[in-house]
Amino acid sequence: MSRKVVGTQNVSRMCLVCGQENESGLKARFYELEDGELLGVFTPLEDHQGYPGRLHGGMASTMLDETMGRAINISDPGAWGVTVKLNVTFRKPVPLDGEVRAIARITRVTSRLFEGAGEIVLTDGSTAVEATGTYMKLPIDRIADSDFEQEWFADERDAPSRVDI
Repeated sequence: MSRKVVGTQNVSRMCLVCGQENESGLKARFYELEDGELLGVFTPLEDHQGYPGRLHGGMASTMLDETMGRAINISDPGAWGVTVKLNVTFRKPVPLDGEVRAIARITRVTSRLFEGAGEIVLTDGSTAVEATGTYMKLPIDRIADSDFEQEWFADERDAPSRVDI
């Protein structure tokens, strides 16, 4: 199914997930979709495998955690989340032979917490991994120790107008 991209989210310099200068990272991109969901697109390396040819389950969990935690930024761009609880269900192995796509949405918001749900979707449209998470909202100065503005910047790569999920 083709979906309209309405925005992109920032990336960072050294984050394991979205760090553009992190040689071991996933070089993720995040696309805000017309229906309020967030799509994370990841480029795993051979270093991210568990069994040969399969994405490690911890990396799949990381992808979903990041995508769910960022989904709050669609409705609240100033919100920052810290993971409180993450529940992951593995349904199928995730091949390590190309991009990995995770889709997430916010399911509940309170003054201090938000909850999300997400899936890693394979190229055939089936769900490989599902997750739900609870996140605490905190100001960035309580999360990061350094000058975060130097680490966090707009993703300058070309973004598609539509994506297939």
